[in-house]
Amino acid sequence: MSEVINNSQKRKELLKHLILQLHNNEAPEIVRKRLVELLRSVPYNEVVEVEQELISEGLPEEEVLRFCDIHTAVLDGSIDTSAAKTVQPGHPVDTFKRENRALEEYIQKAKVLFDKGNKLKDEEVKEYLLQLKGVFNNLSDVDKHYKRKEYLLFPFLEKAGITGPPKVMWGKHDETRELLKAAHEALLAKDVSAGEVTTLILLVLLPAIDALEGMIMKEEEILLPMCLDTLTDKDWYQIYKETPQFGFSLYDPQTEWTPESVEVGELTYKEGDAIHLSSGNFTTKELETIFKTLPIDVTFVDKDDKVKFFSHGTKKVFERNRSIIGRDVRLCHPPGSVHIVEQIINDFKSGKENVAAFWISSFMGRFVYIEYTALRGNDGEYLGVMEVTQDITDLRKLEGDQRLLSYGTK
Repeated sequence: MSEVINNSQKRKELLKHLILQLHNNEAPEIVRKRLVELLRSVPYNEVVEVEQELISEGLPEEEVLRFCDIHTAVLDGSIDTSAAKTVQPGHPVDTFKRENRALEEYIQKAKVLFDKGNKLKDEEVKEYLLQLKGVFNNLSDVDKHYKRKEYLLFPFLEKAGITGPPKVMWGKHDETRELLKAAHEALLAKDVSAGEVTTLILLVLLPAIDALEGMIMKEEEILLPMCLDTLTDKDWYQIYKETPQFGFSLYDPQTEWTPESVEVGELTYKEGDAIHLSSGNFTTKELETIFKTLPIDVTFVDKDDKVKFFSHGTKKVFERNRSIIGRDVRLCHPPGSVHIVEQIINDFKSGKENVAAFWISSFMGRFVYIEYTALRGNDGEYLGVMEVTQDITDLRKLEGDQRLLSYGTK
């Protein structure tokens, strides 16, 4: 026994053999027991190597994908990550893990609601489903987390010759997306009775939760330790600098990270770089400062309904952070008001309307004005929506004229 446990090659051969037995559906419970008994501590790198070898030897990626959850269940708790490298706050791996902790908070909220599902009365179902919809709206924010892995992390693994695991994990991402999509569609149903809620949870909602939890385990016990062993500081810094274009998921890191071994200037913009427009130009530093100084909040939603930009001035009306970047604008609003967002977007896209205004006369004691405007190119092409929010409490109090110099406070 000790010869197997202490010999990496024998351990991998046994792991490969047992995984193939699982693929052949040969007594999965017995196979699981053997894995637990013989491989109580499987180093994460060996799991990756075996998976890569199986694919290289001809096992279809679809088969690895199909049984990926079985592998996860078998290896859960048996994978040794004690040798994995640690990272500083702000490092992309630290951000991935903190996003997972935020994701787990909403998973727990979903489970709490699931426990209440079999005790509902018919008149309580509508509000109950609305609460679940709000939780699953936040869970769907994981898409940005997955996209950063797919478009920033996986390419570096592939350059290092690690192609199998990223393909398998990408496939699991897509499966999870489909499960979340099915959950959203089910939660929109208007004719669900109290007696049907438990079935809805078991058949539609719980599988999505299980997929999310399984992916967290795969990331933290296999993928991220492997990436830390494979990628250089320069690779990680490039990922770090390109992360904001995809956005953060349920978490906005507050700590900047710079690796000591990388020249910062080689991968970031220069403050003097010019942005040329038809009526003038700015440096990036000037433009950033202008948006920070404007007495209004500006948010831009692109033509695909994704939040692409928001200003962060000193007089913010609504709190926002970078976790909304790349998020579907529908998921940034309470479920009860999503139909209004949908109508505005549809009317703007069709050309039926161009402006929608709202105001709140008592928002934390202030009068707030909100205006949505359709953005269209010179050829009329729909480019997205601009939201402008302003606290106009003091402006509404103005009377008469102010013609003499008077310095205000900012």
